[in-house]
Amino acid sequence: MTPPTADGWSICDESTGIAMILKITLLLIVSVLLSTPCLSAEPAMPSTAPGLVLKTLRRNHPRLMLTDPQLADLKATIARGDDALLTKCVRDVLHGADKCLRKEPLRHVLVGPRLLSVSRDCLQRVYALGLAYRLTGKEQYAARAVEDLLAVCAFEDWNPSHFLDTAEMSHAVGIGYDWLHSFMDAPTRVKIREGLVRLGLKPGLEAYEGARFGWWRKSSHNWNQVCNGGLICGALAIAEDEPELCGRIVSEALASLPKAMASYAPDGGWIEGPGYWAYATNYAAYGLSALNSALGTDFGISNTEGFDTTGRFPLHLTGPTSLYFNFADVHENARRGPLPVLFWLAKRFDDAALAVAGRAALEHHSADPRHLIWYVPAPDRQPAPLPRDAYFAGVQVACLRSDWSEDALFVAVKGGDNQANHGHLDLGSFEFDALGVRWARDLGSDDYNLRGYWEGNKPTGKRWNYYRLGSLSHNVPLLDNENQNCLAKAKIVRFVTDEDAALAVVDLTEAYAPKATRATRGVALRDGRTRLLVQDEFELAAPAEIAWGMTTDAAIEVSGNTAVLKLRDKTLQAKILSPDGAKFEVVSAERQPPEKPNTGVRRLVIRVRAEKGLTRLAALLSPVHADRPVPILPALKPLASW
Repeated sequence: MTPPTADGWSICDESTGIAMILKITLLLIVSVLLSTPCLSAEPAMPSTAPGLVLKTLRRNHPRLMLTDPQLADLKATIARGDDALLTKCVRDVLHGADKCLRKEPLRHVLVGPRLLSVSRDCLQRVYALGLAYRLTGKEQYAARAVEDLLAVCAFEDWNPSHFLDTAEMSHAVGIGYDWLHSFMDAPTRVKIREGLVRLGLKPGLEAYEGARFGWWRKSSHNWNQVCNGGLICGALAIAEDEPELCGRIVSEALASLPKAMASYAPDGGWIEGPGYWAYATNYAAYGLSALNSALGTDFGISNTEGFDTTGRFPLHLTGPTSLYFNFADVHENARRGPLPVLFWLAKRFDDAALAVAGRAALEHHSADPRHLIWYVPAPDRQPAPLPRDAYFAGVQVACLRSDWSEDALFVAVKGGDNQANHGHLDLGSFEFDALGVRWARDLGSDDYNLRGYWEGNKPTGKRWNYYRLGSLSHNVPLLDNENQNCLAKAKIVRFVTDEDAALAVVDLTEAYAPKATRATRGVALRDGRTRLLVQDEFELAAPAEIAWGMTTDAAIEVSGNTAVLKLRDKTLQAKILSPDGAKFEVVSAERQPPEKPNTGVRRLVIRVRAEKGLTRLAALLSPVHADRPVPILPALKPLASW
């Protein structure tokens, strides 16, 4: 061994010494790096492994969505009395809770194959009664909520074959157990906890482990968020008593949920339409809110691309009539209500426009308990106005308007995918508002219990025989009075927005192949955004009948190439610009049972017998103002030149 020198270093050859110096230098660098905080790096993401995911669990109750410290802050704000809208929300919630006190007991009653109406009733009761108790301390609210919880926990099942029912009931019971934990005695807690495990969480684990009713765990639509969100709420409520089961549930949900969250990319649109946007996004918020309040993190899921802007999707899809662009399975004449999730999104992404929209809706609608849970005060400054026009590339929807007033012109048009969950055969469909009236409308969904309603993955599927779901009721062209190709997709290939005009062009070729080798639809707000032009171009492979159709509630008078529509003392003129000699006709949209009747609904139609080659159909829709003449007709351009 080489003897040490006076300074403690061993005498060695040059190469060994250099190696030793490098080694020591490296050790010093590593030591410094390990002891110095990294200012630019993201914090390490908590583990989602079943045995570790609950490591940061808040031990005390309530821990779901509204903790006691958060409730204390809310009460202090209420007590100040300087927010009239907040005072109204409290009044609305207490009124709703009082109504729940008078409701009949909950019973296990299926509607078709679903227990869903019972699950949702229970959920609404628990939120209303639970929040009323926590705000007022009045035990009558808590006692009735516990009565409802015990009733559903005594059910034979929560209908896992239609797992939405199980998930929503798990959500309800989880919230009730958590919020009323201190009110209940130990035996009552045991009964409710055991019911939640037996009827909700154990079937949930079976779903994650491959049970047939767990198909949703790999889906990319609303079922995913609802089932995962409901199970997250149920599991986090009782996690300290069932750590192994609940850890597995939360871990599996965290693995599954991103599959659906990815559907918001890239810009926040939702392919199932505005109705199911609300359902899916509500449950995304429930699950993420519960994770944050109970575990202190949502594991980065809220950072999913497009989720930060998704709150603007329903705003742009709402016309000046307050009616949605009603595509996919949405209720008839669906309006945007006071969506509580706008408050949650406004807080999470610091988006004052969502706060303003959410508060404005509450001026005319009753508040839901979730409005208080996620309440957002009026912003200090008014946000910049939303753009007049929007294009959602992820779902291929465009919305154009003249301005944001109640009498504005508004048109929305869609491409997308005819195989989208809850989709209709409606590629190219549009809806149109002007003068405060919805002139061109979508009839919405039909009865989900109709035979074959969900058989839509092939052209012969029974779903497409129902009038509201096939192409015949939608504001789309028809070739030889046939449905669009049910496997088709369509893309918006041009979207232009400027001061005086806005337009969108949709490539519909797949929808009409092989009869058409090219099919394109354009919609444009023209002449200072005062009129709507709808123009279709078909390159036909053989002669065919082309039918242009628009569904409306208006009374219609036709005279050759002109039609006058009247609704609620307002008037719209429709004019055929191409082809020459084409005429309008009116047909009924009414149907016989078991389909919905569509009473009084009409179709404004243009029928053209077209030869092989190019055919262009164009119709101009002009609101009629008593004090101004209808402008002269514009010259048409090929869609390729738009």
